Amino acid sequence: MRKDTGQIFRIEDYRPSDFIIPTTQLTFALDGDATVVTAELEIERGEGATANAPLVLEGDELVFESLAIDGKSADASSFEVTPQRLTIARPPQAQRFSVTIKTRLDPTRNSTLMGLFRSNGVYCTQCEPEGFRRITYFVDRPDMLSVYTVRIEADRKDAPILLSNGNLVESGMLDGGRHFAVWHDPFPKPSYLFALVAGDLAVLRDEFVTASGRKVALGIHVEHGKQARAAYAMDALKRSMKWDEEVFGLEYDLDIFNIVAVSDFNMGAMENKGLNIFNDKYVLADEETATDADFANIEAIIAHEYFHNWTGNRITCRDWFQLCLKEGLTVFRDHEFSADQRSRAVKRIAEVRTLRAHQFPEDQGPLAHPVRPRRYREINNFYTATVYEKGSEVVRMIRTVLGADDFRKGMKLYISRHDGDAATIEDFLKAFEDASGRDLSQFALWYHQAGTPNLSISSVHDAERSEFRMEIEQSVPPTPSESRKRLMHIPLAFGLVGEDGEDIEPTSVEGATVENGVIHVKKRRHLVRFHGVKSRPVLSLNRGFSAPITLSVEQRPEDLLFLARNDSDLVARWQALTTLFTQSLIQGFRMVRGQKQPEFDHSLVEAAGEIAADRTLEPAYRALALTLPAEADVAREIGANIDPDAIFIAREALTDAIARQNRETFRSLYAELDDSSTFSPDAESAGQRALRNTLLGYLSAADDDPALAANQFNEATNMTDKAAALTVLAHRFAGHDATKRALDTFEAQYGDDPLVLDKWYQTQATVPGEAALDLVKSLTRHKGFSLANPNRVRALIGTFSTLNQTGFHRADGDGYRFFAETVLEIEKRNPQLAARLATALRSWRSLEPNRQAAAREALLAIAAPKDLSSDLRDIVERTLA
Repeated sequence: MRKDTGQIFRIEDYRPSDFIIPTTQLTFALDGDATVVTAELEIERGEGATANAPLVLEGDELVFESLAIDGKSADASSFEVTPQRLTIARPPQAQRFSVTIKTRLDPTRNSTLMGLFRSNGVYCTQCEPEGFRRITYFVDRPDMLSVYTVRIEADRKDAPILLSNGNLVESGMLDGGRHFAVWHDPFPKPSYLFALVAGDLAVLRDEFVTASGRKVALGIHVEHGKQARAAYAMDALKRSMKWDEEVFGLEYDLDIFNIVAVSDFNMGAMENKGLNIFNDKYVLADEETATDADFANIEAIIAHEYFHNWTGNRITCRDWFQLCLKEGLTVFRDHEFSADQRSRAVKRIAEVRTLRAHQFPEDQGPLAHPVRPRRYREINNFYTATVYEKGSEVVRMIRTVLGADDFRKGMKLYISRHDGDAATIEDFLKAFEDASGRDLSQFALWYHQAGTPNLSISSVHDAERSEFRMEIEQSVPPTPSESRKRLMHIPLAFGLVGEDGEDIEPTSVEGATVENGVIHVKKRRHLVRFHGVKSRPVLSLNRGFSAPITLSVEQRPEDLLFLARNDSDLVARWQALTTLFTQSLIQGFRMVRGQKQPEFDHSLVEAAGEIAADRTLEPAYRALALTLPAEADVAREIGANIDPDAIFIAREALTDAIARQNRETFRSLYAELDDSSTFSPDAESAGQRALRNTLLGYLSAADDDPALAANQFNEATNMTDKAAALTVLAHRFAGHDATKRALDTFEAQYGDDPLVLDKWYQTQATVPGEAALDLVKSLTRHKGFSLANPNRVRALIGTFSTLNQTGFHRADGDGYRFFAETVLEIEKRNPQLAARLATALRSWRSLEPNRQAAAREALLAIAAPKDLSSDLRDIVERTLA
């Protein structure tokens, strides 16, 4: 476990290394308990290096074996070594010299899942962000670009597959039943992109021919017997490679591209050059074991890691402050890929929901930070929704501001200018400025300033003047370490919708720059006048979710209902209905708190049925439109003095009202969507299942009877329908015989498949009410559960703490106490996993006083141990600050 030094890293302290490492040769003599790593480093003095600077190489819990300098064994007095650092105080004066270091590792006992570890007998590495220093002493920073040659030696019986980055250049047999493979990556890369995998794995092979005619050998390596479940991932990979050529003009550059799926992994996947390593949940899928959401995630994450080949690998980040340069940009690219593969509107709504569920709370709480942070204590804790999702939104806004053509030119210039470079956000923005001739200095604040901007908007129509006036006021709330905010450049897409549902085109506009349906909000206040508007329009705002902002709008409910039925922009149309649902739920919450029965507007309840039956809308969109805001989303809108139980009661009441009012419509649609034909994971088929399963939830509420869900569970021919039915049974009919039978049947059928069993844990972890805590505690003792496996932990503990608002936030505080104890237990094995779990309490100050006090006690209990890891202490102390 890495010791917490309390050191703060600041962007202004960056300086180039005194030394560079042009080439790195690694030899791994693999052994489960005593792997020996020999690192031969070619060292050069950097340009402008400090005279007489010592050579300092980072380590992390390393066992040092030996050191040689220029081929000669180093005298013990000429260097200092600890598990954390190797320092050569007086390195050779020559411009170039070599260092050879031997270290000894214990992969089997490495439970941190960083550096070199074993997963089900397979040797595997994870080096981002600072895991390479757990393998050998190195200048372990993103701007240290080196050409790697890697020799792997292992027992051929235990590890017939030997993989690393780049192309395979040599392989053969050794004495004693061992064999070797040598891999060479011709492209200089940082140490965080190094990868090694060795083990007994099956492989699904294929081939891709690039646009220039080169043949690339593709391989997806999985546990034996699971090759067929990797077929969809292979298809997604080939589609990703073709899409990147067609849309961005980027072709793959090696002869081989390998993916390896492992069951113990802290992250979703890792983009190591030519050798992507994946959590197996994002590779393995078929209709019997994976849901439509699983298929969509596999498609997106396969694409994301492949797209990193250029935006992350060929161009990497200068330092970890620039993390969003590779992650935010690549998330934008995978979002665009998925939008082209599926429904653009449905994909965009899913992105908005994710942003609001994860990034908005981050921006509004103690863990708020800019898309590009200026300081950090533990970089592991900045793989956040702000860096990824908000980072993607910033790239999307650049395209909105510049237009598609100039954005394409800017991307092309960025790639050509910085290929083989370790770049910065300033480099990225400069490419777009130079390509477009536009000044992006104010826009750059999206990278440098934390917080979610708010636009307060009011409007009035002047019939006599045929003029529509819109007043816009911009504000950015204070965040930790940033009390004063500068004004942002916000691209606000809008429409003026006439009474016929068509957009009104004004004859002229004054008061702000308006381009292609976008108002460029740059000042604190704008008074925008639209001339030639004869009749009062309904204002449609933030179309396509053009900016990641909140809106405070003077808008009548009937106008929102009109937009929900008529807006030509499907994202804005969904937003109008969601806003109405949210407002109704907040009103219901207040009625519950006042000990009144919640009541809801009949027209809203009726509109839900109309949208469900609207066949001009694709089924996936209708499913999203019918899905009420999550309890956490409602809590975020309320903002303070949150009582999760009252929100739950209000949400259940609105669900029941919609269900009862539209029972017959929903029943007819449910029957119509019954499709027992051959399963396909395509977007249209998945959308039909999504709508049918949404209707199942409403019909089960209307009838207050588990029969329909139980029948679907028993008759389901795919995991999507089976898992949806199980969720309805467990959540709405907990304790019922039909529910017990379904849970037992599911466990018996899939108990030997960990990925499917995770769905069983997740379903029970989200059972609403106080009883969920005892259920979760009992599941921690289940034979299939292990605190050592991140997937199991996230499925049960992570799901319970982030999604179960009534169970986790029990009024007696027992949910928090259990959580604190569990996080501390996990931290002993895996500090990164524990730290990410701890973020579940980031919004504790918004709770009502009793829960708030109990949550604070839990956070203090987590912070109490003196030997707490840097990962966990950083999160907890910032959350408490």
